[in-house]
Amino acid sequence: MCNLYSMTSNPQAIREIAKVLEDRTGNLQPLPEIWPNTMAPIVRNCEKGSELVMARWGMPTPPGYLKGHKVDRGVTNIRNPTSTWWKRWEGVAHRCLVPLTAFSEPERLSDGKSRPVWFARTDGKPLAFFAGIWCRWTSVRKLADGETKDDLFGFLTTEANREVGTIHPKAMPVILTKPDEFDVWMKASVAEALRLQRPLPNGVIARAVEPLSPLE
Repeated sequence: MCNLYSMTSNPQAIREIAKVLEDRTGNLQPLPEIWPNTMAPIVRNCEKGSELVMARWGMPTPPGYLKGHKVDRGVTNIRNPTSTWWKRWEGVAHRCLVPLTAFSEPERLSDGKSRPVWFARTDGKPLAFFAGIWCRWTSVRKLADGETKDDLFGFLTTEANREVGTIHPKAMPVILTKPDEFDVWMKASVAEALRLQRPLPNGVIARAVEPLSPLE
């Protein structure tokens, strides 16, 4: 599953494409490698419309999987958003757009090791968005920090398309590339929004040598 992605577009591009009214990220720098349990930008709904904020990657882990563990590092990828655990966050108040310029899947090599294979858009537009959900949650994310209250996020997955399937045949992130898709995900009913949980058409993305440099 996708546990590494990059976001190297500048904040202005995110604000313009996602129609952000308020930017709370401060001086957002390019993030060439974003790993689970680290901070990254998301666009979420707010009273004024939408805002760009920083949140920690990894939604709360279902309690049954935390038995015997002192730390919850979070769930990065969500396949079944209508299950009992995830259903509470399926409404518009908890949906978000997660900006990315490339994402990675691990390729298993013949010697048993693995290496990251990067994927990016093929149309010359580097910025896209994962279909995400977010929440505010109190838990122990790092043992040294103890219990903290954090804004957390994760994103939906679906069947893999042709390009991703050559590396990871079981699944790929749900990626949105069109303005009407952004609006549906952020504003529509649950039933309509979840119709976006589908793979990208073949040919929309391709392998990238490395995370893209800032272009917008």
